[in-house]
Order: sequence, then structure tokens, then C-alpha cells
Amino acid sequence: MLEIPKETSPARRTILVTGATGAVGRHLVHQLAAAGHRVRALSRRPAQANLPREIEVVQGDLSDAASLVHAFAGVSAVHLITFTGDNGESLSNGDELIRLAERSGVRNATVLGGWDETSVEQALRGSTIGWTRLEPVEFMANALEWAASIKEEGVVRMLATWPSAVVHEADIAAVAAVALTQEGHEGKRYSLSGPQALTPAERTAFIATAVGRPIAFETLSEEQERERLRSYGYPEDYVEFGIQLARNPPAQAASVVPTVEQVTGRPGRTFASWAIENAHAFRA
Repeated sequence: MLEIPKETSPARRTILVTGATGAVGRHLVHQLAAAGHRVRALSRRPAQANLPREIEVVQGDLSDAASLVHAFAGVSAVHLITFTGDNGESLSNGDELIRLAERSGVRNATVLGGWDETSVEQALRGSTIGWTRLEPVEFMANALEWAASIKEEGVVRMLATWPSAVVHEADIAAVAAVALTQEGHEGKRYSLSGPQALTPAERTAFIATAVGRPIAFETLSEEQERERLRSYGYPEDYVEFGIQLARNPPAQAASVVPTVEQVTGRPGRTFASWAIENAHAFRA
């Protein structure tokens, strides 16, 4: 049984952000800190976290609950991701993690959900913790996978041509920040989209405008798409999943929903603004 250090006083209680150096977690850390909350950032490699000095960065691995005892000590709320490791495998130890969170005094949580529920959501459902599931359609940051071909060849190549209502990672974080710090969000499943459904070719055009040079878009065959996905080092099951996703997109992929504005009180950020913010990633 894991030993739980004594809680800090209520005034010193903390919000724990797991996946703190990821696309959403990094935004969430900054947003919570800017709002005056005490933030603890979990990282498997704290020395490489590159977070502001005022952020308490602690080491731990979500797949090993014993490594998280200090991270959870004195925590009142937690933002959870449901995967771990460099290969992104879903967590299988949700029961142990959520028991640790309960014993540490966690009262509410947000979960960045994927396509399917994991052991984390299953454990939360039977816990005393109030929780909110965040269900983004697709990250705008997925376009960073195009950076190499844009820089080297001035082209984006892929099989999928359907529109996706991609959502800015900072907007996912903003919804999480509200759910973690305000009442009334427990038990909710928030589908999150950006303000526009855009095809890959349309997103390519926005990136071209941001970097100030032409970028072509080319539609690949299935076999060419397999080779493209393999070039990123993805395993064969993921490659085939990518082919099926390109050919048969989920029904909600192109659905623009108002959740970001309803929860945060401000409109969702556009892909055009994301492209400007990240233009440096696409310049040679």
C-alpha cells in the first residue's frame, strides 16, 4: 500500500497537471499560473521540462503509481492524460492511480480523452472524484507533422482530404482550466472543436500565408500514405488505423460545436492564428 505524505494546508493546495510538457499540458500550466493558482507539473524528465521557474516540476511516470506519491501530495485537483511513454500506450493502471488521487485528497479532475475510454475513466466512474472528460476533435498541432516536407520541399502530401474542425491546444487547456477551478462541470463530456472545419489543403494554405511562400498540397494513394506514416516510425497497426481514418473519417470530425465559447466565454482560436503562432516550425 502506498504511503501518502500529509496534506499541505488548504491555502497551499495545488493543481497537478500531468502531461505538463505536452501540447495541451504546457498551455494549461501557463494559464493556471497566470490566473494565480499554484501549479505542480508532472514530467518524466523534469530537467527537460523548460517551464517557468515559479512552476513546481516533479518527476513521475503515470504507468508507475508508486512514483507519483509526492506528485499527488496536497493536490486538490488534477488534469489527467490517459497514456504514457514515448509510444503513447493507454494506461492500464487507472484503478491504482485514482485510488492514490482519492487518498491524497483530490476532489475534481479533468481527463483529456482519446477515441476510446481507458482504465482511467473507468476508475473515475466508481470514485468520489468529480470529473470532466475533454473530447477534442483533432489538435491543430497535428499539422506539425507536415513541417519536414514543407521546409524541405514546399509541399504537404497525404491521403485524407476531408474537413476537420481542428481545435487549438490552448482552447482545450482553457476549458480544462475552467473545469478544474470552477464548479458545475463535474460529470460533463465536452466535445471540443475549433470555429471552422478545414480540409488539409485549406490548412496548408493558411500555413503558406503565415510563412509567406507557396506550399503545394498533393493527395496520396493508399500505398503512398502507408509509406508516409511508416516514415514517422509508426507501427503497422497504427499505419492501418491511419489508412482507415483517412478513408472513413468519424462523423463528428467536421462538426463545429460551440463548447469552447460556452465554457470559457471567448470564441475558439482560428487555425489562421495557430499558423501564425507556429510559422517558425515551417520555415527552412
